[in-house]
Amino acid sequence: MKRTSKRILLLAILAIIGHITVTAGAYKSFKVSIYVRAYEVNKMKDIQWLDSTWNIISKQLDVDKIYLETHRDLLIVDDATLNQAKEYFHKKGIETAGGITYTIDESNSFETFCYSNPEHRKTVQEIAEHTAKHFDEFILDDFFFTSCKSDIEIKAKGDMSWTEYRLKVMTEAGRNLVLKPAKKVNPNVKVIIKYPNWYDHFQGLGFNLEEGPQLFDGVWTGTETRDPGSNQHLQNYLSYNIIRYFHNLRPGYNGGGWVDSGGIHMGMDRYAEQLHLTMLSKTPEIILFAYNQLLDVKLSPNFRTPWQGMGTSFNYEEMTAPFTTKNGEKVQPTTMARIADVVLKQTDKLTQQLGNPIGIKSYKPFHAEGDDFLQNYLGMIGLPMDMYSNFPKGQKILLLTAQAAKDGNIMNMIKEQLRSGREVVITSSLLKAIPEKIAEVSELRCTDLKAIVNDFGRYGKTEREILIPQVLYYTNDAWEIVSAGRPLNGGVSGYPIILRAPYSQGNLYVLTIPDDMGNLYDYPEGALNEIRRIMSKDMDVYMEGPSKVGLFMYDNQTFVVENFNDKPVEIRIIREAGKTVSLKSLLDDETILPMPKEQPSFGWGRPSEPKDSFRIILMPHSYKAFKY
Repeated sequence: MKRTSKRILLLAILAIIGHITVTAGAYKSFKVSIYVRAYEVNKMKDIQWLDSTWNIISKQLDVDKIYLETHRDLLIVDDATLNQAKEYFHKKGIETAGGITYTIDESNSFETFCYSNPEHRKTVQEIAEHTAKHFDEFILDDFFFTSCKSDIEIKAKGDMSWTEYRLKVMTEAGRNLVLKPAKKVNPNVKVIIKYPNWYDHFQGLGFNLEEGPQLFDGVWTGTETRDPGSNQHLQNYLSYNIIRYFHNLRPGYNGGGWVDSGGIHMGMDRYAEQLHLTMLSKTPEIILFAYNQLLDVKLSPNFRTPWQGMGTSFNYEEMTAPFTTKNGEKVQPTTMARIADVVLKQTDKLTQQLGNPIGIKSYKPFHAEGDDFLQNYLGMIGLPMDMYSNFPKGQKILLLTAQAAKDGNIMNMIKEQLRSGREVVITSSLLKAIPEKIAEVSELRCTDLKAIVNDFGRYGKTEREILIPQVLYYTNDAWEIVSAGRPLNGGVSGYPIILRAPYSQGNLYVLTIPDDMGNLYDYPEGALNEIRRIMSKDMDVYMEGPSKVGLFMYDNQTFVVENFNDKPVEIRIIREAGKTVSLKSLLDDETILPMPKEQPSFGWGRPSEPKDSFRIILMPHSYKAFKY
């Protein structure tokens, strides 16, 4: 009897401990971590500096984990400092892991190591061994590539292209200079490679997405988009899309996203969006880069955008107002750490209700070039994207960009898709890349000729002129779904924006991509709606409305819509008639009923499909979420 009572008591205690373990964190859907550069880790030898700085950050931001970097720019943090820092955070209940940035001089155009140089190779290995000695897990910051063109590297490259050489040498370096030495020192160590945000250019610097995710114990994802108008020119949507792409490379091995303070000069909302979009991907962890930024980037009135006060999702007044901690302490926010805390806790409440992300599948073979980062522009016009490095099968419709040309078997797969009664959308760039192959389906051409357009006929006009490639076809062999000219109505010429070419049981569509992809945002709303209708056949719903609005879909009949414009917009969610009674908000008590039915329209004898339309108003840089 006593033994039974003791067992029950033990089980009760274990249950309580288990409950505490699950609920102790401030976040239910993910972990929040901070990356600390070697410069700041080195300062942690001064325990007073460590304690004072951590108090500033931790009062404004709940943190689950700290990544302590051991090397950056030839600065190697010593054993004693690492041990002291680890002990300090462990006493605070914070997990620790390691980090390495393999740069020689980051300020010199991100100068990296030369991986055919014996001296550099020795240093790289020693850093890995040093880090593995202290941690059971460490992450390689996104500089494990090479841009080196020293005489040693030129000789080692030989007759190979720089891409071929760098893919080979960095894969070898990862295996023999990092992984094997680290695991020899610490057999339990997990080595994670963080890939940066510029994924379409990886192969040129040696990042090998074909072998790397299989070689390393996990991958991490840079989700910074910062200011799309500067440096890398990455679109907001990438913060979500790249997580999904890396997840599909090896499901279950993508550990999380990574955001820095870049873009905050554009306003608090730009930083907040990056955090929010990263977590909409349902990634299990986010790393905030970096300790010094969370400490030194002070809150400023400049972060308050003109549209604040309009009921936007990200509230400047809330993030800068004094607040009370769980232990009753009054805190006046001082740094961007407070922004991160408010945004992530707000997003956590939403992501708990979302299923697994889904989207329009797009095929991107390994190391392929062309239509760089196009899927992110398409995401910004309301098309939920889902990128794969293997040809997706079983879909009603697929998107193929110029990158698909790298696959020598692409036409067999296209024809198989069409013969099965399914559809394929190709870009004008893919048509131009493989015209002879596409001719097996339809004799289409995309020449070097250009056209300037601003009139899309019944679909509307643009405020600016757009330069597009001319897609040519044989009359009555293919059909223009959307056309554009200058002008189109009352003009003398027009060119396809969407072209349909029947083949067997299916349809091949050509989507004309303007020379400046950003001009996709200038396409009139009517044209965008038609593009969305055609490409969303695997989705339960699609969106109508202006550009720069994202639609994020999930497999539990939930979705999020997010406005990236600086002004309010009206959108409509379209669903097959009779399928949905209402949209119920995941954030508040809002319920949206279908709009009154419109009279069916006819085009060339084809009646429009019956549909339900749900009207939604979105404030600038704000989002709403619904279950249907």
